[in-house]
Amino acid sequence: MAATKTTLKTIGSYAAIGDSFTEGVGDPGPGDSYLGWADRLAVLLADRRDEHDFRYANLAVRGKVLDQIVADQVPRAKELAPDLVTFCAGGNDIIRPGSDPDDVAERFEAALADLKASVGLVMITTGFDTRGVPVLKHLRGKIATYNVHVRAIADRYDCPVLDLWSLKTVQDRRAWDGDRLHLSPEGHTRVALRAAQVLGYEVPADPDQPWPPVPPRGSVDVTRDNIQWAREHLVPWIGRRLRGESSGDHVEAKRPDLLPL
Repeated sequence: MAATKTTLKTIGSYAAIGDSFTEGVGDPGPGDSYLGWADRLAVLLADRRDEHDFRYANLAVRGKVLDQIVADQVPRAKELAPDLVTFCAGGNDIIRPGSDPDDVAERFEAALADLKASVGLVMITTGFDTRGVPVLKHLRGKIATYNVHVRAIADRYDCPVLDLWSLKTVQDRRAWDGDRLHLSPEGHTRVALRAAQVLGYEVPADPDQPWPPVPPRGSVDVTRDNIQWAREHLVPWIGRRLRGESSGDHVEAKRPDLLPL
């Protein structure tokens, strides 16, 4: 969907809300912080403005489910009232056992309606296609169902859609961090480029550009990598779920105010 009446030159401020995807986990930044696609999109937007004439906030916190984002981040985004908000939420809900994508979508729509009353342009995102992701590939049907809802909601509220399902280049394993749950720096870069395209910007590189070919890997190497991944990432992830813990416990938003870039 094309951008609405808010034009490129009028996007002088941007706030991102969401979970680890929008916080930028998998894309290391200065110190212990992360960059991520939202930070990279902010730079692309700022490049079209005069120096110090663009402000950006990132309210996203890893591990948060939809209701937490709605309670903690949506009110702050409304208070900031930027020209653009990106709203990506629901993924952590969908991957939880027994979750209902219809119910998640209903709550997402209610939050979007509230947000749209204060912010003119809200870009929302679909979920990724997880057919090649261990553990998550069996959730592909639930994610696809949620995506259908997201697109219908976007139509009802005139929101541009960052369609991650159709971004085929992020299905390459090199687009993902070692935990296979978060994007790598290159994956985040490709999402940022696609987001800018959705808003109508010309971008410096093609997010659909094919990856360089790599030599085929033997089954022994694949099995060894899968065992190492399960030991280092899958088992701790399951353990946190069983204990009711979140990776975002005691984590604050990295950029809670609209500050110049």
